[in-house]
This record gives sequence, structure tokens and C-alpha cells, in this order.
Amino acid sequence: MSPSKDVVVRPNGPAVDPDQIFRASKALLAHMKKASKEKAANTDKKNLLATSEDEEGAGDRTIWLTLTTKRHIADSRNLKPGKIPVPHPLNTDPEMGICLITAEPQRAYKNLVAADEFPAEWRRRVTRVIDIGKLKAKFKSYESQRKLFAEHDVFLGDTRIINRLPQALGKTFYKTTAKRPIPVDVQARARKDADGKRAKRAPASKGGDKEVNACTPAQLAGEIERAAGAALVNLSPTVHTAIRVGYAGWTAEQVAANVETVTRALVERFVPGKWRNVRGIYVKGSETAALPVWLTEELWLEEKDVVADGSEEAKALMPAEKPNIGKKRKSLEEGAKPEDKAGEQPAQKKAKLRTTRSAAKLPESDDAKLDKEIADRKAALRKQKKAAKKAVDV
Repeated sequence: MSPSKDVVVRPNGPAVDPDQIFRASKALLAHMKKASKEKAANTDKKNLLATSEDEEGAGDRTIWLTLTTKRHIADSRNLKPGKIPVPHPLNTDPEMGICLITAEPQRAYKNLVAADEFPAEWRRRVTRVIDIGKLKAKFKSYESQRKLFAEHDVFLGDTRIINRLPQALGKTFYKTTAKRPIPVDVQARARKDADGKRAKRAPASKGGDKEVNACTPAQLAGEIERAAGAALVNLSPTVHTAIRVGYAGWTAEQVAANVETVTRALVERFVPGKWRNVRGIYVKGSETAALPVWLTEELWLEEKDVVADGSEEAKALMPAEKPNIGKKRKSLEEGAKPEDKAGEQPAQKKAKLRTTRSAAKLPESDDAKLDKEIADRKAALRKQKKAAKKAVDV
């Protein structure tokens, strides 16, 4: 664990010690490998499909970077993931299926994917290109949305229509963060004029023979590659944020490089108050404890957040009346009114006593009468059993 006083201080704030990140990554990978071996040894049934890498702990199990802050990282839930480019991409599977959701018309973007300038390795991965209009028309039902969800590994959304996708795709895609559409910019890049200033983009047209505001095939491929391999940040009103940064099959150097890059970009771009608002940084596996990488010494963001004991501010935060916890309620004496004992009860119990016991006194119990009722019930039950037995014998 590296406290804040041991970090390197830079002009834009403190930075986590790279050696500490490497040690934490190396220890986490070793622990995940050991835990995988122990789990395989204690399993009664052997998995015939498991490879040697799976048995040694390497594979596709996720490694997470978790960030805790002193205040909420966002005021509301954001359904559009943020992207952080990392040195080692997170999605490099050649069999990965990508669905690209664009603005209308979809034919223009299908032609970009089919163009010769579009890399063949990424053309195999882009298995579907569909615009927002046809998406709403073809995938209205819950079953069709679930089928679409299962058919692809990564979903990319045009930045122009990304905010309309939650309504079109529903809770199938947005109840978890696993396959939320990642924003990509597929518009034509703005050109610079003679003065070096960017000119305004031309408005998009709706298909036909008109010009479509789309980027080049090479630019589209670059956008898809960066989005598929980036670390995704899903913001919500919480003090705990988890980001996928690697896999158990990677080396400690690869994991450490991604952790350092994501940590710096996450704090500088997404955390209000930047390093002053950061409470701790950890790395963990999907089934492991979190290893601390950096912890702050100040548990508050501003001095006004701390209230001294006995001060006027502390008294204002305390409840006006202490609850009656751990004390037995005294029973009302015979002939006494509820108002006589009201001083011993909290304010909310006074009204309850007045309404329940002000009308009349509780009836006194009579043990002799109760014993007689029990005996009569037992006798009646025996009589019923005897009659039922006699009817069966006949």
C-alpha cells in the first residue's frame, strides 16, 4: 500500500507510484493463478474442455481497477460510456462480433465497411450495420432485442444518435454495463481553412443520390478499433467506480501499464475535484479481494465537511430527542391514565398510548375460565374422533 505522501507530485496533481502498481498487479496475478489451481484440485469432476492455460489461471477472467471518491463522481446516471485509450487493447479477439448502429441511411456506412480501404481484419468482425430507423422497426419486441444482444459481442453507436438508443434498445442492453453501445464518431472530419480554424461540418442528408456526411473507410476503421479496445467508464451517482483494465492471462507489465493510464485519465477527465476528491485506488479480480494501490490521508474534501464534537453544527445534526432504546416499557398501573406515564415515552409513542388505551381499561385475565375452555375443546375433539372412527369401522 502506498500512502499519498509517497507518490510523485506533478503540476497536475499527485501520481501513483509505477512500482507500486507493478507490485500490486504481479501479486494479484499470482493470487489468481494460485486460486485457480486450488479450485481445479478441489473439483470432483474434471472439465475435459479446459486448456492448460485455464488450469494455470490464465484466460479471460477480468481484472478491474476500482476508484473510491469522497463525493459522488456524478450527479445522475449516465448511459453513455466514456472511453479511455489504453496501451494494451481489451478486445483483440479475431472472432469478436461488432454491431454498428448509425444514423440514416445505413447503406452509406455499409459501403464504407465493404470498401477496399477498410481493413479486412476489421471487416470480418463488423457483422452488422444498421441505422436507427431500421433498428426501431426490426427490434421492437423484447425477444428480438435479446436475440440481437446475444448475437454480438460489442455494440457501437453513432454519436449523433447515441442518446436515442436507450429508448430503442430498452433494459435488455442498459440494465447492465456489459454491452452498452459505445459512442463512435462516423461523421466526416471538419476541414481546416487557410487560417488553421476548423470549418463547420456540413449537415447530414438523408440518403438517395445526395451526399452523406460520413467519414472515410480508414477513419471509420480507426474509430472502431479505438472504441473496441478502450477502457469504458460508466458514471453513476456513487463513490465507487469499477473499470475493466485487463485479464488474468496477461503479464504484470501489461496490467500495470493499463492501470497507470486509466488511473491518470480517469481522475483528470471524470472525477470532480480531481485528486482532492480521490479516496483510494485498488486492483482486483472478479473473485478476489481488492489490493490497494494508493490511499489518501485526508478522508474529506473540504474543511467544512468536518464538524467538531460539541459544536453548534454537531448539535444541529443530532436528533432533537433520544430514542427509547434498550429500556423496558413500564406497564400502566391499574387506575392510572396514559397521560400520567407519557413523560417516560418518546413523542411518537404518546399519541399511540392515548388512542389505544384512553377508551377503556384492558380486561383482566381469568386463568380458571381459560382452563375450562381448554378442557371443553379437548373433550369435543375426542368426541369427534370417536364418531369418525366408528363411521369408518361400519
